[in-house]
Amino acid sequence: MRQAGRSLPEYRRARRNESILDAVRVPALAAELTMQPVRRYGVDAAILFSDIVVPLVAIGVDIDVVAGRGPVVEAPFRGPDDLARLRPLEPDSDTPYVIETVEILVKELSVPLIGFAGAPFTLASYLIEGGPSRSFSKVKKLMLEEPGTFDRLLDRLADLSLASLRSQVRSGAAAAQLFDSWAGILSPHHYERHVLPASAKVLSGLADLGVPRIHFGVGSGELLGMMAAAGADVVGVDWRTSLADARERVGPAVAVQGNLDPAACLAPWTAVQAEVSRVLDDAGHLPGHVFNLGHGVLPETDPGILAEVVRMVHEAPPAPPRP
Repeated sequence: MRQAGRSLPEYRRARRNESILDAVRVPALAAELTMQPVRRYGVDAAILFSDIVVPLVAIGVDIDVVAGRGPVVEAPFRGPDDLARLRPLEPDSDTPYVIETVEILVKELSVPLIGFAGAPFTLASYLIEGGPSRSFSKVKKLMLEEPGTFDRLLDRLADLSLASLRSQVRSGAAAAQLFDSWAGILSPHHYERHVLPASAKVLSGLADLGVPRIHFGVGSGELLGMMAAAGADVVGVDWRTSLADARERVGPAVAVQGNLDPAACLAPWTAVQAEVSRVLDDAGHLPGHVFNLGHGVLPETDPGILAEVVRMVHEAPPAPPRP
């Protein structure tokens, strides 16, 4: 998952007081922060050190990632006039540091690199709310009051995320993950009507590149079938939905990723061991399970516990290959 390294002492030493947006703009540093969890744990893939708002900042949207809070937008979006603030992303000139980071990693890593971007709805949520929210009332109000404006906003954000992901894959990323952190606040009806088309635009727009496409949301158990239908090869599952139920919802052609509760890793090893076993049992013996957390690593997590989780998963019997 994203921010895999933030519980590591070497991560804190390397980051020092750099903001995440400043760190992303230094390819050597971003590459180092990407590689640290791979070195420490021996995991099977790396995920690019970056942030979902990087493309928005690159095109001039005034966003700051505030420590302990998250993305904060200086002037939130309120109506159709704000659409003019979103120009197309030109990765070669707008985010060359991301491309350089990916190129460094492809040369240095011994495992595949996963690129990622924020899904249109989650990006829109920050733009409209002005920052993290509990109620998402402003987002829902705009969605229902001005559906045309809302849909155009998501469509433009889909273009932004797609351009970013295509540039990462063309630079060597072996898979692409679309993070829709806040999709779970929507009803299935509103997700299907307003969000699914934009997410499908991103995922289908990657089809010609021939890399696995991962679609992840938080609290999105009721949406998993639609998230798979958007064009995903893999659907991420948070800890609120069992992998067995998730498999039924996404169908046999789509793999599942997840779903150990990150907070479980704060417990003693015997408790964590039981939780890892439960996740493996839920996944069953069908192929197509990527063991992972159900959301990001908590900063206070003991790296030694995570190392034991990786060891235990690597020692588990593999699922049989697909027929």
